[in-house]
Amino acid sequence: MKQIISTNIKWLFFAGLTFVLVGFANDMLDTHTIELVDIKPVTHHFQYVPIQDELKQSNQKKEIAKVPFVEKDFVGFKEALAFKESQGKYDRVNSLGYLGKYQFGKSTLKDLNINPKGFLKNPLLQEKAFLANLEKNKWILRKEIKKYSGKWINGVKITESGILAAAHLGGAGAVQQFLWSYGQKTMQDAYGTKIEHYLRKFSGYDLSNIKPKKQPVIDVE
Repeated sequence: MKQIISTNIKWLFFAGLTFVLVGFANDMLDTHTIELVDIKPVTHHFQYVPIQDELKQSNQKKEIAKVPFVEKDFVGFKEALAFKESQGKYDRVNSLGYLGKYQFGKSTLKDLNINPKGFLKNPLLQEKAFLANLEKNKWILRKEIKKYSGKWINGVKITESGILAAAHLGGAGAVQQFLWSYGQKTMQDAYGTKIEHYLRKFSGYDLSNIKPKKQPVIDVE
């Protein structure tokens, strides 16, 4: 009987001790101040990149920024070209009235049977127009692509993608004149950008999956 009483007393002692220790710990937590950490937000600094007409106005001839990394395929080609033309903005209109992400002139849109009205608000149509124009230029320049690819003219290695980019800049006829004359007959746009610049800047992209078409058809939705 005494042993049972002794055991119960021990259990009561340990229970009471545990209660006191837990209460003491809570008091310690209540009386200590938790130090707040001052979290400062990370600030990213982005540099504004002027496009062609703005560079002309500010008399800056040197390109200020490079295009973000892209693969050397069709998607990389069109995005790099779009970045150069408009910084990739579908609603862009430059000082000469060229429209959209790829800066189409109204005459080119007419050749593609596209009504310029509403063109800026239709990104899908702009993408279709770019592809159709590329297919058409590839058909017009198919002989030049075959003949001149791999050759060097005015210090520039001629490639299929460079030829097609230059055609987007100045038209297929201007590219033909440049190639036929081995660089003696060249042209530049209203902002001073020469065909050679596009031949060099957009060289080496794989556009083998783009099929040349004499009259590409655009499904206008």
